[in-house]
Amino acid sequence: MDVVLPVLDEAGAIPWVLGRMPAGYRPIVVDNGSADGSAAVAVACGGTVVFEPRRGFGAACFAGLTAASTDVVCFMDCDASLDPRDLPLVADPVAAGEADLVLGARRGGAMPPHARVANRYLARRVVAYTGARVSDIGPMRAARRTDLLGLGLTDRRSGWPLEMVLRAGRAGWRITERAVPYHQRAGRSKVTGTVGGTVRATLDMRRQLVETRRLIRAEEK
Repeated sequence: MDVVLPVLDEAGAIPWVLGRMPAGYRPIVVDNGSADGSAAVAVACGGTVVFEPRRGFGAACFAGLTAASTDVVCFMDCDASLDPRDLPLVADPVAAGEADLVLGARRGGAMPPHARVANRYLARRVVAYTGARVSDIGPMRAARRTDLLGLGLTDRRSGWPLEMVLRAGRAGWRITERAVPYHQRAGRSKVTGTVGGTVRATLDMRRQLVETRRLIRAEEK
């Protein structure tokens, strides 16, 4: 099973993450312009490396999805905030045909307060717009590769995770979640760790909500 790992300067976390990858899971490390030798570290640790020069979380995820070849594809951050050993929790229900998209609902106190508030709001919007009962728009997730490509995801920045859930929910996918421990990440977050990153992510997410609301209103006319 392929695991897409978007990377931007995560050399310090990569050995731990790849070293805990479960048997049968192939890490696809997507280097999104790292300057710290992340790609070389990933290769040394046995990872498959894909280069995506266009900056953006969604761009890296899409490049990894395109490079993947397994029926079920997983995604997760490569900053040591999530443990790869928890991947079967989200992948197994998809592989067994019990769900179409499984999200890892992060549990623990490592998430910054402002991120927790924003995440709860986004989850409530997903429930309102799609009916999918989720509590977290978490980065650990699994779905079938061909189904994901069929969603026609267009966001190539921070709106990618939310767009995936919104589109999947509106398409009638069976969406569920599994609780996974969330740990303090290695290094500083490129999103919640900077003002600029937080602002960009907020705008990207807002665009996805606005577009979904527009589609819903158009259908109601």
